[in-house]
Amino acid sequence: MRVELVTTLKRQATKILAELHSSKEPVLITEHGQPSAYLVDVEDYEFMQQRMNILEGIYKGEQAIQKGHIFSNQAAKEKMNKWLK
Repeated sequence: MRVELVTTLKRQATKILAELHSSKEPVLITEHGQPSAYLVDVEDYEFMQQRMNILEGIYKGEQAIQKGHIFSNQAAKEKMNKWLK
């Protein structure tokens, strides 16, 4: 992963963005020697967001199962039929 100072980003934003788009490698931006932000390609960010949404859905499903919030196949079909009408 590439690391850049925030001052370098300010001075060379166009160049850094061009390299980011071509390499698809995230850039860690530091301020005062400390990590401050990641700069990532838009497509990569959107892909990560989609993955997070899927993982959150799986987690919610697992929580519902643990709490006993489950339906039989027949009950689920009946419930879905009501929603789809």
